Amino acid sequence: MDAPEDSSHYFTDFTLAEIVDMETLFKELGDQSLLKDFCQTVASSFSCSVNRKGKSSITWKQVQGWFQGSLEKQNQPKVKTAPSSPLLIVDLSNPGGVRDAGSPETVTYGQRVKGYLLNIFIFGYTGKASDVSDLAFEAKSARDDAWYDVASFMTYRYLRTGELEVRVRFSGFDNQHDEWVNVQTSVRERSIPVEPSECGRVKVGDLLLCFQQDREDEALYCDAHVVNIKRGVHDHRSCNCVFVVRYEFDGTEEPLGLESICRRPDSEE
Repeated sequence: MDAPEDSSHYFTDFTLAEIVDMETLFKELGDQSLLKDFCQTVASSFSCSVNRKGKSSITWKQVQGWFQGSLEKQNQPKVKTAPSSPLLIVDLSNPGGVRDAGSPETVTYGQRVKGYLLNIFIFGYTGKASDVSDLAFEAKSARDDAWYDVASFMTYRYLRTGELEVRVRFSGFDNQHDEWVNVQTSVRERSIPVEPSECGRVKVGDLLLCFQQDREDEALYCDAHVVNIKRGVHDHRSCNCVFVVRYEFDGTEEPLGLESICRRPDSEE
């Protein structure tokens, strides 16, 4: 089901703390960090750490491979790039209070989601989602570009590019359907069904999660933007409005009733 995994593009087995330690060692030693004896010492230190409890041991070849990758990256021609994002920290005593390490200001919605996931995987947070603004998530499957509710996050990995991926288990599916997904582009807070009394909040141009029934005989939830709205007379119990949407996946348009659309959380706006 999933595409074959190329272990040369990421370091699944290292924790963030170990990566930080290796970055410090590499800055101090440079290419001397590639020596076998040194890599064996580092690997032994990591493997004996209490932070490795329940995780596989680290081999000296994994350590050497990381240093080799850092050396190759250092020797690449310098090009101008946008500044990298600072480390994200979730303050569990302040629900919703995700901040970057260098600024007291609240960061963006996407960073808040990423920060919560960092709490789970990197900082060892195992509390309930309700401890961080009652967050519930959905993820986009690479198989069909549709969004599914997330039952749980199984593990994480950093790509060599610095991007964070998580392995998700979708609600209603077993582990045979688990997927690696990019946190920045394919994980977000769960979309919210629109109540009849809330339809006035939906505007032309809004991003919605829509129930698309005619896509290759499948019924899937896909992203679409509102291109037109035909308002109808209704009350707080029922809505006759028609929302014409254009799907991001294939550019097709379809008229939908309120029961077939979900809006994005206010926190994303």
